[in-house]
Amino acid sequence: MSTANTRAASGRSPVGDKAGTDTAIAVAGLVKRYGAQVAVRNLSFTVRRGEVFALLGPNGAGKTSTIEVLEGYRSADGGSARVLGLDPLRDATALKPQIGVMLQQDGLYPSLRAGEVLNLFGKFFAEPENPTDLLRLVGLTDAAGTRCRQLSGGQKRRLALAVALIGKPKLLFLDEPTTGMDPQARRATWDIITNLKERGATVLLTTHFMDEAERLADRIAIIDNGDLIALDTPAGLTREQSTTTTEVYVTATPGLDVGALGKLDAARGARETAPGKYVIETGDARTLLVALTQMLREKNADLIELRVGRSSLEDVFLRVTGKEIRE
Repeated sequence: MSTANTRAASGRSPVGDKAGTDTAIAVAGLVKRYGAQVAVRNLSFTVRRGEVFALLGPNGAGKTSTIEVLEGYRSADGGSARVLGLDPLRDATALKPQIGVMLQQDGLYPSLRAGEVLNLFGKFFAEPENPTDLLRLVGLTDAAGTRCRQLSGGQKRRLALAVALIGKPKLLFLDEPTTGMDPQARRATWDIITNLKERGATVLLTTHFMDEAERLADRIAIIDNGDLIALDTPAGLTREQSTTTTEVYVTATPGLDVGALGKLDAARGARETAPGKYVIETGDARTLLVALTQMLREKNADLIELRVGRSSLEDVFLRVTGKEIRE
């Protein structure tokens, strides 16, 4: 999938209408360096008001650096970034009351109780949410009197989400929001994000969970080495891949030669996702299946399961980055 195709599929130019009332975030040619290392290079995209926008990429791709520039925590070394029509650094006083931030590292006061944390942050805003209501929303009512140092990892993440919501933000930055949460808490967080969107809020999130991005995001940008390499809706990303490439999922005897699988007739590549589980890419599934069954017969290998289907979002991520998703 080419960058040009995926950018075009987003429906507007990467920079978009920076001054437009429907634009919540406009990033144009953004560059961020740390000494000789370039973390973000010439990155451009827009986020529309009222949408959930997911920024995906492997570790070290530049996601957190990009978000920290947008939040006003770091300065850019090139290009421009506008958030709600404001410069994140120069207009920080006007911008901060309009945004909510959930960092990867929670930064909660360890000696304060959960309820005290929300009461404290609520004092920074003119019309904050009710702390008791927020604790109920994130499922921490019973932990209101527990000190932060005693909260589990998942509870700390839920409290951090409540802190991000305390000021009734127009725009939320959620950096790995559900990491460490149990499945029930994850689903509850998804519902909160969906409800925020329904109320008109804009959400920019990063996540390593492809099901989370596919479930929540209106559009997804994939970056790697600081570059934008794909941008489209979840359906558009998987459809673009699936129109030209079919995935053949094979469960068979472990230890098959992956290189040989990738060289079968009509195969475009192959990988082993787990012992005895293989994925072969092809543009002609019928031809590939004939060659595959012949190879298995010659190797005296057992075929346990065979499935032909379209690419998942995780398949797309692996294909365009060439890297595994790691937390």
